[in-house]
Amino acid sequence: NYDSCCIGDRFIPDRSAMDMDMAYYLLTEPKKGKENEAVVSPAKEAYRRLLAEKLLGSRTRILAFRNKPPEPEGMLPQILFETPTSSQTKPTKQRRKIPQFAERTLDAPGVVDDYYLNMLDWGSKNVVSVALENTLYLWNASDSSTSELVTVDADYGPITSVSWACEGQHIAVGLNSSDIQLWDTSSNRMLRTLRGVHESRVGSLAWNSSILTTGGMDGKIVNNDVRMRSHMVQTYRGHEAEVCGLRWSGSLQQLASGGNDNLVHIWDASMASSNPSVGYNRWLHRFSDHLSAVKALAWCPFQSNLLASGGGGNDRCIKFWNTHTGLCLNSVDTGAQKPLTLWKYPSMVKLAELEGHTSRVLCLAQSPDGSTVASVAADETLRFWNVFGTSEAPKPAAKTREVYRDLDKACKYE
Repeated sequence: NYDSCCIGDRFIPDRSAMDMDMAYYLLTEPKKGKENEAVVSPAKEAYRRLLAEKLLGSRTRILAFRNKPPEPEGMLPQILFETPTSSQTKPTKQRRKIPQFAERTLDAPGVVDDYYLNMLDWGSKNVVSVALENTLYLWNASDSSTSELVTVDADYGPITSVSWACEGQHIAVGLNSSDIQLWDTSSNRMLRTLRGVHESRVGSLAWNSSILTTGGMDGKIVNNDVRMRSHMVQTYRGHEAEVCGLRWSGSLQQLASGGNDNLVHIWDASMASSNPSVGYNRWLHRFSDHLSAVKALAWCPFQSNLLASGGGGNDRCIKFWNTHTGLCLNSVDTGAQKPLTLWKYPSMVKLAELEGHTSRVLCLAQSPDGSTVASVAADETLRFWNVFGTSEAPKPAAKTREVYRDLDKACKYE
């Protein structure tokens, strides 16, 4: 504590420390100067400034205050509070340049120019599968080798959908004939064929562990347990036209489906009946905001209840949905269906337009490390775009060994 009579209050003027004559002069002289400003000559003005400087000693304050109290002990060094210089500031992170041209282009002759099919997928073992008419090709991104897995008979083809199982060794192949084939790519042998699931072509596939979900032109969505002889375990019915998009969420608890009826459905796995004889399962949400077929579906990797959906040529919109509440969070008109464009989320600012394809893009697939996107287009080319840079290696899929054994055992039913 300090003695107030010695220190005083630094916010209240101290009359004993003030020169009252000086204060009066400072208060009145500027006013007089302003009144006679028009008639004061430059010589008189210079004389006035000189006189004030000599008499006042460059003092301009009218009120006098006590000195500031002494700083308490333990005060931090002043240097900690100084504004850092440019050399001390943290260097700003430079924005990564996004390549606007493909780093690799492969020929894809015979690709079926059909928007509703899913002819491209990229497995967890870094192998790309692409269907060209009746033949399924595998391209190993690690060593750039290409192999032919299967060519189906013309009566069954063309191949209308492909999807890798989570462990990256087994692959499902949907056919125009309504059959679905399961293949082991390590031995190049077919494990089994699922028949009688749909009444027409199978355009969409999605895996959930040992459950293969299939979508057909008949509007049905079926869960097939490939470990069982009677593989059809659940049926979802809500679309009135071809099911052209299927995606399980990262938690594997919700299934999103898109159709040529412009609808998006959300199905809850916990609500699915294990007894197909009970009847069809009811959807959790039905979204009817799109104005064209919905094939493009993607779940957010860091928020399990966030879904993005994209509409076709008469819609051109990307919509974002909260699948817990059923609300549409945002809708962005992309302006076109054909270009390949990179957007920034959540601002949805257009970052780049990727140039190279001369016809509409039919399918996209992302590499297992998340850095590269593959696109196949009606111009019969397969292009690879390094738009996301390098990232950490993906975590191994859960229950991989169990899925291996279950799928291998499935061949005994054929």
